[in-house]
Amino acid sequence: MKRFLFLSCALILLAGAVKAQESKRVDVSDPLTWKRYTVKGDEFSVSLPSMPEMKTSKDFRPQTQQERSGRHLRTVLDGIKYGVDVLENPTGQSLEDFIAEYKATRDFESSSEVNITVDGVPGKQYTSQIEPPARVQLFVTERRFYRFITIGGGTDSKPVQHFFSSIKLGKDLDGINVDVGPGIPLELESGERVYSGNEVDKRVRLIESPAPVYPEEARRHGGRPLVILQAVFSATGKVVDIRVIRPGRYGLTEAKNIKFVPAVKDGKNVSMYMRLEYNFATF
Repeated sequence: MKRFLFLSCALILLAGAVKAQESKRVDVSDPLTWKRYTVKGDEFSVSLPSMPEMKTSKDFRPQTQQERSGRHLRTVLDGIKYGVDVLENPTGQSLEDFIAEYKATRDFESSSEVNITVDGVPGKQYTSQIEPPARVQLFVTERRFYRFITIGGGTDSKPVQHFFSSIKLGKDLDGINVDVGPGIPLELESGERVYSGNEVDKRVRLIESPAPVYPEEARRHGGRPLVILQAVFSATGKVVDIRVIRPGRYGLTEAKNIKFVPAVKDGKNVSMYMRLEYNFATF
């Protein structure tokens, strides 16, 4: 019978795809350092402080008697939530129809309406000063509805202004492609800031990393020999916010039991996110 042996558990910093950039200190609180993101097949791009989380949806619309698929991008930094929603427009609904549907579920005052145009595509902007303040821009094309939104931070703050001014609509736009997944976290639910490896003075130092055992059950059910997790190595010395990048539940327990020295920034322990790759091989 084949036996599964643990080969390696490698920690890969989510500091950027280009190694040459990993040694450069960045400050993502400065919007000028943000990168541009897009989704393959959708005709938009926008600047965001990090790789956003992306989820998909599919819902039935009574108005059109059809299903509508959607992609939903989210990230948060310094208490400001940034969102992009891309929804299919299978029946060629108008911008007015989209706005009527959207306003039925959101508290945006009609008096704040402003006509806008991005790359020849007409749209509408609405704001709300109810805490937390929010700003949204809505567009519709022949194939898609687009909704760009920020919540918190003031509707005219520098990061919010940069986010909206960076919106581009059209075909073949440059940007980092976003796939379904957890993205790169910049804040925990508690509001605590999370840093990347190229933002800190000293990176996380591992003390002990338990080697996971790949169960016989996984082999019988065709489990994948490569499991990729993403986790936050917190300032308190605990591994938190563990998320699965490549399917497979194996390695979760071992990840929680990793012992490490937290990252340091400006003389203080800080939380830092990293990627864990559990590689297994069969013999």
